[in-house]
Amino acid sequence: MFRKRGPKMTDEHKPGQTPDTDTQGTETELDVPETDTDNMDEDQDTAFPGLDGMDEGMLGQVKEMMDKLQRADELEKENAELKNRLARLAADFESYRRRTQDDVQAAQGQGVSKAAEALMPIYDDLDRAVSMGAADPAKLIPGMQAVQGKVLGVFSGLGLEATGKEGEAFDPQWHEALQVVDGEQDDVVVQVYQVGFRMGDRLVRPARVVVSKKA
Repeated sequence: MFRKRGPKMTDEHKPGQTPDTDTQGTETELDVPETDTDNMDEDQDTAFPGLDGMDEGMLGQVKEMMDKLQRADELEKENAELKNRLARLAADFESYRRRTQDDVQAAQGQGVSKAAEALMPIYDDLDRAVSMGAADPAKLIPGMQAVQGKVLGVFSGLGLEATGKEGEAFDPQWHEALQVVDGEQDDVVVQVYQVGFRMGDRLVRPARVVVSKKA
């Protein structure tokens, strides 16, 4: 005799399991419980505990780190302020440099103008001396001597003082010895090749002289 086999059981119809079906016999999806999100905050609190859960050593380290961060922020602000001040100072210095340069150039121009104005009468005297010397050579020397005296007067007005005269003591600060000759005394100027000039304690041009040396 043959037995009639029943329907084949699948994984969904294993013994001990009763599939949920609707009123028409179809299976319904099982309700999956939603994740409880209320515990997430607790998990985060566990991962990142608050300051209340720290011991004194950890609290001290955190406080020290926070102080350093605050100090770093203050230093950054101070650095930005210093950079701004430096930029302003650089701009002010550049303006000052330009003004000073303009003042120096203006002063130089005025100095050259005054010097040229002072030398113009001397040029006129030289012109007259040459004209008179051409007609009468004997008058040339007195005219040139007069011009020479006027030039020295102009130099004196500019603050220049002539150095290098025969008979004065040799001074290497103001004199340049071109030659040394025998004489009755040591270090005495016996001849002047070129007069020098000084302005106070500053040498403008050394006098070129011949110096004696006692034999």
